[in-house]
Amino acid sequence: MKAARFYDKGDIRVEDIPEPTVEPGTVGIDVAWCGICGTDLHEFMEGPIFIPPCGHPHPVSGESAPITMGHEFSGVVYAVGDGVDDIEIGQHVVVEPYIIADDVDTGPGENYHLSKNMNFIGLGGRGGGLSEKIAVKRRWVHPISNKIPLDQAALIEPLAVGYHAFVRSGAKAGDTALVGGGGPIGLLLSSVLKAKGITVILTELSAKRKEKAEETGVADFILDPSEVNVIEEVMRITENRGVDVAFECTSVNEVLDILVETTKPGGTVVIVSIWSHPATVNVHSVVMKELDVRGTIAYVNNHEETIKLVEEGKVNLEPFITQRIQLDDLVSEGFERLIHNNESAVKIIVHT
Repeated sequence: MKAARFYDKGDIRVEDIPEPTVEPGTVGIDVAWCGICGTDLHEFMEGPIFIPPCGHPHPVSGESAPITMGHEFSGVVYAVGDGVDDIEIGQHVVVEPYIIADDVDTGPGENYHLSKNMNFIGLGGRGGGLSEKIAVKRRWVHPISNKIPLDQAALIEPLAVGYHAFVRSGAKAGDTALVGGGGPIGLLLSSVLKAKGITVILTELSAKRKEKAEETGVADFILDPSEVNVIEEVMRITENRGVDVAFECTSVNEVLDILVETTKPGGTVVIVSIWSHPATVNVHSVVMKELDVRGTIAYVNNHEETIKLVEEGKVNLEPFITQRIQLDDLVSEGFERLIHNNESAVKIIVHT
């Protein structure tokens, strides 16, 4: 079968590899669509980061580069292994793409996403969504109804990132949130916040992303820092109260500074983006306003609620897909476009 394999920084090859074996306790999935994530781009430009370098196998998966990529994907079940009796061939599914040690409890209330040596399918090994087929442990396979088209279902995984960030924030209906950054995660997070009855203020420079925020209705106010003083505008909108919660989705220090400045006393700032460099924060403001500054990573038992939001029509994923490409064109039409012309693309998905 065809698969996109990461060998090293700047070296991703679409090549033929053996089809996976559907072992006991696993589910065989014909991959339909797979999204390209910002994490994938960082691996391509700066990696290996999450991907174990060649000769240094991951302690749980036992694999190292070359690794099949892709962790945002949907598909159709083509086989079930022995012991799997609650998934049927032909079911549409998405995957919660974790690689976690077998002795880690993944039940309700458990922070399995913070366990030692955690990694992701499509980064740390165990196949990936940028291939024609994959076999995944039953625990990580989530059935979806046919109400969700398979191309849109590829966005369930990044939407779950936004859902978990919402949960981490403690935000509730009636609150006002400031989202710093209108990339894919910022926009999908905003869609979750709107579905939960929260007023959303979005800051973004990119014309394309501002258009997408307006088109999808995920933001009540869209502020361009090159056109307005964001701090003054946020305080005007909130009648000098400040926002209840703020979400950092850019890895840009100036954005973090604005969020700290505009969050109300006793409010919460959630850092959603992955930072590859150190940051500074105005600790005096954090102390004097008793702000909570929280990190958030991926998701933890959030997929069921995330899927429900889409199935109930509270989040429409279709408008966020800006391009569909074939696996053979992954680097030229996917990675290169997102790296050199990301203003023209919000979410590129790959048909496998």
